[in-house]
Amino acid sequence: MTSPVPHDLTARERQVLEAVIQSYVETAEPAASRTLSRRFGLGVSPATIRNTMSDLEEKGYLFHPHTSAGRVPTDRAYRLYVDSLLAFEPVVSDAERRMADELAAAGRNAIEGILRRAAQSLGVLTQELGVALGPRLDAAVLRRIELVKLASDRMLMVLALERGVARSIYIEVPVDIADDALGIVSAVLNERLAGHTLAEIRSSLGARLRDASAAGSAGELLNIFLEEGEQYFADAMRPDAASVVLGQASVLAEHPEFASSEGMKQLLAITETPHHLADVLRARKDNPGITITIGNEHADPRLDRFTIVTAEYHVGALAGVIGVIGPTRMPYAKVISLVTHTSRLVSDLL
Repeated sequence: MTSPVPHDLTARERQVLEAVIQSYVETAEPAASRTLSRRFGLGVSPATIRNTMSDLEEKGYLFHPHTSAGRVPTDRAYRLYVDSLLAFEPVVSDAERRMADELAAAGRNAIEGILRRAAQSLGVLTQELGVALGPRLDAAVLRRIELVKLASDRMLMVLALERGVARSIYIEVPVDIADDALGIVSAVLNERLAGHTLAEIRSSLGARLRDASAAGSAGELLNIFLEEGEQYFADAMRPDAASVVLGQASVLAEHPEFASSEGMKQLLAITETPHHLADVLRARKDNPGITITIGNEHADPRLDRFTIVTAEYHVGALAGVIGVIGPTRMPYAKVISLVTHTSRLVSDLL
């Protein structure tokens, strides 16, 4: 079905804008009127195309690099293209099979393994940077807790969750806890907390442990959980930097947008700050379907050269996001189709 012409564009302007975007995405070179006339058979003269491109520039859809006779799409043009002009392409069967085979090889029980394989495969198939965020664990069911002593004043709380997920929380303790106390308190915690979600445990921890008792060092450790336990489980639910999975950044480095030192600096700023990237991706969770943010639409200026395309995947009651990061000059139809397909495959496998 043909999309309606945007209210500020004529049919010819839409046709020329689509041609400019397609040409620039394929070649990374500013599109000139004669090139468009030869390649796309627009049915009008190069002079008419040139005049139409000037009109599109005045409306904010194209800009004119000083060193070139051609024109380049703006972020506004890409947004219009995605929202109103884009004819979505089905995933080609070969890409479908390759993605399914790659994910099947990652196994069915390890979320991180499947996400890593999916991000890497998306990067290869789209020639962008594949990215995934592990699920926030509010609704994850606790299977078992293990307490491990690291030093006289530090221990590790290891949470074994459903679907093969594990989280580890470092805990500072004000007193030296005896080794046998760890086993006693672990048994109490498993008896009272196992089988419940992390969100349920966090909200009801005090009530679940209030009548629990233990002598000596074990009693002191139980009191620590009564006083600080809610924060420990809040930390366990929060996706951290380790939950961000990236494909190969070298794929993006080959794009001409990142050939300059400034472009490479912006690329490194993304890949070397996983906590920031986790925040960006987390904000996209709970959005149904595809989420696309283009260039200056990002709140963070460090992302103004990039487009991020993501879709939500589901692991039972849990959810995360998977997608790609690339330059705004992106083959949107192919990328959107593959990201959508991959999110469904990940959900099915998990």
